[in-house]
Amino acid sequence: MAFVLVALVSAVTATALAYRESRTAVLQRAQDSFQKDFVARVGSVAPNIDLPPDVRTLAALATRVSDGLSGAPLVVARHQDLKATSDSLADDSRITAELRAAVATRERVSFQRVVHEGEPYLVVGTPVTYENGQTSGLEVYAVASLRAEQDDTTGVLDAVRGGILPVVLLAALLALLAARTVLRPVRELGRATRRLAEGDLDSRIAVRGSDELADLARDFNHTADELSASVGELREQEARARRFVADVSHELRTPLAAMTMVATVLDEDADRLPPDAAHAARTVSGETARLARLVDDLMEMSRFDSGAAALNASEIDVGETVRASLALRGWTDAVRLEPGRAVRTVADRRRVDVIVANLVGNALRHGAPPVTVAVGAERDGVTVTVTDSGPGLPAPVLAQVFERFYKADASRTRTRDDGGSGLGTAIALENARLHGGTVEAANRTDGTTGAVFTLRLPHRRHPPHPEEEAAR
Repeated sequence: MAFVLVALVSAVTATALAYRESRTAVLQRAQDSFQKDFVARVGSVAPNIDLPPDVRTLAALATRVSDGLSGAPLVVARHQDLKATSDSLADDSRITAELRAAVATRERVSFQRVVHEGEPYLVVGTPVTYENGQTSGLEVYAVASLRAEQDDTTGVLDAVRGGILPVVLLAALLALLAARTVLRPVRELGRATRRLAEGDLDSRIAVRGSDELADLARDFNHTADELSASVGELREQEARARRFVADVSHELRTPLAAMTMVATVLDEDADRLPPDAAHAARTVSGETARLARLVDDLMEMSRFDSGAAALNASEIDVGETVRASLALRGWTDAVRLEPGRAVRTVADRRRVDVIVANLVGNALRHGAPPVTVAVGAERDGVTVTVTDSGPGLPAPVLAQVFERFYKADASRTRTRDDGGSGLGTAIALENARLHGGTVEAANRTDGTTGAVFTLRLPHRRHPPHPEEEAAR
């Protein structure tokens, strides 16, 4: 558009300049030629006139001068108060007072271009002088039409103006070609950049030519190669780390099972042991149980990472599921379940139980009583809200609370009775995502302190088909 606008302004400017120059040239040529012929004709006729003249003499002078000029223009002869014209019916009002004053005062040939009733005219006046240079008082004027010259300049204007449209169209075509040539690599670069941002690490640009755009394409391809290599290396390291965690967790299960049996026996016989030995036995039993939970959590996370986790969905009553989860862990007295209407949906009962257990357990360990669980229904899903009355979550903790092994206080070591693996909120979130839902963390906004964790599950009409779960 800028290119076409510049072309249009240039064409209009060139047209205006061409019209002005051609008009000036045509009028100047016509003016000079007519003045020369008029002065020559007056010079050849005036010497034969007796002075002072009468009206008849002035009329004869005007007629002879007009007959000798091309086109027989109107000629007016004046001497003091006497005036005569070559055409008695013609209007001599085109001879203005300004021109008469110029002829009388300058005592030389003067001219003026006037428009009368829409028609252009050239009016030329000259004084008649004696041979010694003195004025005779006789003035001769001629009025010539400039219609032909105006038609010529108008024709030039029309011709030049008619060429503006082809020039603008040609400029538009050239602009499109230039824009296509220049912008096509830029558009390709934009598309390749968007594909790269979306995760297509094989996105590349064809390098054409050796200009700056080609250098830019080469730089982009080099950057994409380096990024692809770095991402590939990171993915390989992440895959190795996940395999390592899965392998270690799997390998720990066998010796951990034996340790659990021994710890159970020691724990049962702790009352018959000396105090120090009893304390050691209970410590081993507790830490062994905690290690077993950690291994179980690691195995669960490895299943999520490998994509092996699947839903075993059925229609459930969410409120009853939450109530059973609290009763199973002996939390019925410590947690208040707000009554509500029955909310049914299609979900994996075991995984909902795991989510609720992790969120409530987190509230009991890190919050403060009372802890409340509320089950609700929204237009497009089900909610389970766990609220505690603790100090709440600082802003940095809110941003990272679902990260694996995250601790709000990095300098704090876990106590023996903490019981958490650092994976509870992460496992809850992964289970919610497996349902197509999410878990959100926030602080209470009702004027009291405390954290609020909200599980959101979408409504599902029917259990998923096995093939759908395999695709997951």
